[in-house]
Amino acid sequence: MQLLQSPAMRPLYLSYCFSSSRYLATITFSSSSSNLLPRPILPTFRTNHGFNSTPSRSRLSIRNCSSISAKPSSELRRKKGSPDSSESDDTKLRALRQLFSKPAIGIDAYVIPSQDAHQSEFIAECYMRRGFISGFTGSAGTAVVTKDKAALWTDGRYFLQAEKQLNSSWTLMRAGNVGVPTASEWLNDVLAPGAKVAIDPFLFSFDAAEELKDDIAKKNHELVYLYDVNLVDEIWKYSRPDPPNAPIRVHELKYAGVDVASKLSSLRSQLAGAGCSAIVVSMLDEIAWLLNLRGGDVPHSPVMYAYLVVTMDDSKLFVDSSKVTPQVLIHLKNAGVELRPYGSILSEIESLAFKGTELWLDPSSINAAIVNTYKAACEKHLEGLGSEGTGKSKNREVSNGSSGQSWGPSGVYRASPISLAKAVKNASELEGMRNAHLRDAAALAQFWAWLEDVIHEGAKLTEVDVSDKLLEFRKKQDGFIDTSFDTISGSGANGAIIHYTPEPENCSIVDPKKLFLLDSGAQYIDGTTDITRTVHFGEPTAHEKECFTRVLQGHIALDEAVFPGTTVGFVLDAFARSFLWKIGLDYRHGTGHGVGAALNVHEGPQSISFRHGNTTPLQKGMIVSNEPGYYEDHAFGIRIENLLHVKEANTPYRFGGISYLAFEKLTFVPIQNKMVEVSLLSDAEINWLNDYHAQVWEKVSPLVEGSASQWLWDNTRPLVRQ
Repeated sequence: MQLLQSPAMRPLYLSYCFSSSRYLATITFSSSSSNLLPRPILPTFRTNHGFNSTPSRSRLSIRNCSSISAKPSSELRRKKGSPDSSESDDTKLRALRQLFSKPAIGIDAYVIPSQDAHQSEFIAECYMRRGFISGFTGSAGTAVVTKDKAALWTDGRYFLQAEKQLNSSWTLMRAGNVGVPTASEWLNDVLAPGAKVAIDPFLFSFDAAEELKDDIAKKNHELVYLYDVNLVDEIWKYSRPDPPNAPIRVHELKYAGVDVASKLSSLRSQLAGAGCSAIVVSMLDEIAWLLNLRGGDVPHSPVMYAYLVVTMDDSKLFVDSSKVTPQVLIHLKNAGVELRPYGSILSEIESLAFKGTELWLDPSSINAAIVNTYKAACEKHLEGLGSEGTGKSKNREVSNGSSGQSWGPSGVYRASPISLAKAVKNASELEGMRNAHLRDAAALAQFWAWLEDVIHEGAKLTEVDVSDKLLEFRKKQDGFIDTSFDTISGSGANGAIIHYTPEPENCSIVDPKKLFLLDSGAQYIDGTTDITRTVHFGEPTAHEKECFTRVLQGHIALDEAVFPGTTVGFVLDAFARSFLWKIGLDYRHGTGHGVGAALNVHEGPQSISFRHGNTTPLQKGMIVSNEPGYYEDHAFGIRIENLLHVKEANTPYRFGGISYLAFEKLTFVPIQNKMVEVSLLSDAEINWLNDYHAQVWEKVSPLVEGSASQWLWDNTRPLVRQ
């Protein structure tokens, strides 16, 4: 599955401060650039962490919205924040605007991002506010509503989808296209100077909020933080989905590889080295990984809504206690982790500041409400020290020794140390990923054998029928938990919608005379999968074959890459594009994202993208996707995706004394030979494809039988020149 790496309002990049979503990951937008996990589509983040708006001390409660099980698409009606059939988008906009003029609010515009309070890519239905207000259900985008206008920004993956889902009250802003303003530029243009633009500070990272504040200040606009109310929630009211309440489970040590005590000890060593005495962790996958826990609060991602505070002496998990099973309670107690109510996180932050605690905060992922609470409490703490000092000696200054700086906590603002630790898989995590991919390959072999048979028999199947059947096959595999994202099942023109999700009421019939793109993945107890294949059930055109073959050549080039251990992902991105470039073609997304081990399908900090803002080098133990593609709007889409493990390369030399790296394949599912224009391939490329198919047969054939075994045999035969 491809994460956001297309151009945005400004060039966007994936800065995975937890990916990487993809990934954020987090996806941010910058005047520099890089790769993948969605953050709000807003301007770039800066490193100036000045404090602005101060939350009142009474605002110390969190608006809580705290089981996900895999369901076929045919059962998921009006999901992902899609419009309520009883309430039109126009009605929602009118109701939202009426709130602008209320005395306690008094604003001119409201910005609605895609994220929850943890900057998650996938979120619980009760947090899908942007989808509810706009009707656009893509995973990335930002809605901005003024008193008389409404606009939505999204990236190239979702242009076609947004065109279909937005009504005439909305203006689609195709982020990254020439002449398209950023959200802040648009606000500066349409609002009279001195306007008030409001946000929910729980839904914006501190960096994103500061960037927006700085940009709109150019026209003397004020950024207003609405701590106590979310305006979309006010109009959503009783139709808002119930909060998730899935039980948390222990992620067994045989899959995790490292116990919680060891992980916490390593984290505390990093805190000490940075001069910190505590860290606030808000990224849900970081919490799950660090504590060896998994949850079911979010579709496709085995995480639970929680915050974690780790000090040098203790750890506190802020979570709905109804989700904590007796087994989990024992697990946490043994690791020295205490439970606290989810909604009490701001009170804890304030308390830590009053104690003089120097907090490590990742400003790209920690929400603005938390950071502002900490900064406000630090200032009050410092004022108290100053008053105390004045009382004792009017000549006494409150200072920090020879540095001359004010004494007291101020926070350390840098990327979360957990992000990289999580991205570099240990031996047990890698073993689980390999095993999960083989079981997944068996399910896919069974599925493709079934699909080809029924299509050739003339069955009329919708894209949703196909997606649901794939889920049936995956559910039969040991350790299956959920899909890792909504299956992208696109026939013909729908395949050109990069993140297309078919819906039962308006999807297409799978046309045997057109290309069919299937991008899918699964969550297993021991690993996470993500795979894309593009096939034709009849005879592809010469143009389709050429495009497919050039995508395949790029896929092969990246798979075979050998590179220095200091290499960042954007250096490798051109390997996958160069064969398309030769005939003037390209694709609007990055080539690879990080993948979690039995965790989020999109993670960071690594990525492979043409955007160069992500400077995280690939490291041994990381997992990335390899997924070049090509898309012709209103015609077809092509993508070929495998997951790769970064391994040490066996090179005869080590220039500069550094190690060299290469990739090991984790995905073993045939690539359709029918789609290949053999005349375009070199002998080495043909050998790669044949060797890959030999490995697929060797590894997967023992796991299937009957028609699936025959299909696997037929589709792994060597490709030869005519």
